[in-house]
Amino acid sequence: MSSRRLRAFKRWMISQGIEWSNDTLQFIDTPEEGISVNALWDLKEGDLIAKIPKTACLTIKTSGAQDLIESTGLDGYLGLSVALMYEKSLGGDSPWAGYLQVLPDCECLPLVWSLDEVDLLLRGTELHKIVKEDKALIYEDWKESILPLLDSLPSNIDPKFFSVEQYFAAKSLIASRSFEIDDYHGFGMVPLADLFNHKTGAEDVHFTSTSSHSESDDDSDNSDTVDLDADSIGNKEPSSELDCSSVTGDDPSVLEMIMVKDVKAGVEVFNTYGLLGNAALLHRYGFTEPDNSFGIVNIDLELVQEWSSSLFSSRFSRARLSLWRRLEYRGCDSQSAEYFEISSNGEPQMELLILLYIILLPEDTYHKLDLAVSAANNHKGSIDTILSEKWNITWDKISEMRADLLLTESVCNALLWLADKRESLYGSSSIKDDIEALEKCCTKERKLYHSLILRASERRILEKLRTYAAVGARSHSSLKSIQREPKRKRSKRS
Repeated sequence: MSSRRLRAFKRWMISQGIEWSNDTLQFIDTPEEGISVNALWDLKEGDLIAKIPKTACLTIKTSGAQDLIESTGLDGYLGLSVALMYEKSLGGDSPWAGYLQVLPDCECLPLVWSLDEVDLLLRGTELHKIVKEDKALIYEDWKESILPLLDSLPSNIDPKFFSVEQYFAAKSLIASRSFEIDDYHGFGMVPLADLFNHKTGAEDVHFTSTSSHSESDDDSDNSDTVDLDADSIGNKEPSSELDCSSVTGDDPSVLEMIMVKDVKAGVEVFNTYGLLGNAALLHRYGFTEPDNSFGIVNIDLELVQEWSSSLFSSRFSRARLSLWRRLEYRGCDSQSAEYFEISSNGEPQMELLILLYIILLPEDTYHKLDLAVSAANNHKGSIDTILSEKWNITWDKISEMRADLLLTESVCNALLWLADKRESLYGSSSIKDDIEALEKCCTKERKLYHSLILRASERRILEKLRTYAAVGARSHSSLKSIQREPKRKRSKRS
């Protein structure tokens, strides 16, 4: 359970003034899973389980490379990468040697996969294009900002620790492990805090920082204290025993780990990185979760335009898209594309439904809407007016019913086309093939295992989109049937 590297790390934490309780937390180190943190006794909400001095954190301000970094104008993640590479180059002479030896050389993020692996394993997924763009941009960062530093390195520093491979490795560690500390330090590596594993929607412990603008000034007047009612903290013993009691964080020089829910003895204590889908988890942290319910799939606007061009002329498609934009609708924006999100339950973004509806409007209705937009101050009210006239309902009910009203048979067929086209990006293998491959795959094959979970989870969302379209078409038919039924006169009560 307690490996040699963990014992060395504990000794280092004690030397740096990091406080925790050996009677409260158990560090477990396994070859398959790495380091995790378990509760040795029942932990209660509000319990303070660790105190970490900011001086123990690896930041631009605390690194021996501070002058080098700041003299070249580097900051943020770029500057922190230089700080990390510099300290790693010092080996055992680094003040963080005891901490760095528990870190992997790099995290298994797609960022550090080969291009062949990215093309093979991430084909069709939300990450395929993003990771390739990331790799190109990070290489440019290294070429423009890190490579020129090599001539300024101290004579005792080996330039090989600042190679492009080392830069990518440092970026992977920072992406997956760094925390925002305060205004003065910015982001940094926080020993102990980064050992708590993630579980989506299951935060047990919260990393708490106070804010300060300058460590060189008296910070007592410019820090924000943690708003927790509590008792005082126990004195630190040489064995690094911490009184596990609720506290108020009033020391701007210290970071705290505080329980936000009860955890039973013997259970792993989790942090959370947010409510992230598998694409975001794999991209930023190098893993996925089989039962993750926060995934999304994106449909690029280009794909919608391809569908429209398969049915209508380019001039027709441009005019309908232009009207949609004049109605002040937009998709989501990334660096290189506009897209629409399909949620984990298969529901498409409303802006996509409205675009498809406008593209498929009959010519006379389109012209009527076009004129209404030109004349109206409330542009979005124009399409509501069209819908209210068509369905003979009051405008205030449309916001609740709009999705049903937009899901015409033609719109639903368009959704099915988009789902199939998006699915084709994964290649010739089916979702059944992916699931069978996943069942045979060992978790030790991390790249293959997590890429298969991502592929399967995305393709399940596309299956749900097809179901959404099929159900929507039936619901729309029901609405039309109800609309055609003559209204019965109510008989008067006698």
